Amino acid sequence: MRWVEIGQVVKSHGLAGRVKVLSYLESDRMLRLLRDAWIGGTRDSARRYPIQHVRPEGRNHFSLVLEGIEDRSAADALRGFSVFVPYESLEALPEDEYYWEDLVGLAVVTEDGKSLGRIESIFPTGGNDVFVCREGEREILLPAIADVIQSVDIPAGTLVVRLLRGLVLDDDAL
Repeated sequence: MRWVEIGQVVKSHGLAGRVKVLSYLESDRMLRLLRDAWIGGTRDSARRYPIQHVRPEGRNHFSLVLEGIEDRSAADALRGFSVFVPYESLEALPEDEYYWEDLVGLAVVTEDGKSLGRIESIFPTGGNDVFVCREGEREILLPAIADVIQSVDIPAGTLVVRLLRGLVLDDDAL
């Protein structure tokens, strides 16, 4: 089974065991679909918690009431742990939108077929996401914008990019 990390518990919230989670989700839409969360330091060490209640908390947070977490001490014990859900529980996205989970690991090639490595990680910047592409010691930061990203083929495992002036300092390194 595939898992997706959707946030990190940042603190207890109130006295009754509610936890506040820093959300990695782009929108709150999927929160209402959640029935269970797996919480732990890693996916392998995570424990399943049935969700009794979930509520958006501003732009970047949500809170959870979890079965078995009855007080502030129990909620505090989860602080710093990651929140995971099964990939299958995620809602389908519109065409040309992707979950980060689907993009990390894709082989990145230029339009003329030069290999740039693989997407190692992704981070948001406010205006757009940035793909961290690595091959050996070389790291290239690729903005996830239409001028750069030419095509994404999840089944084939490839991302085709157009390198804009300034994205690579040493063109001979390619």
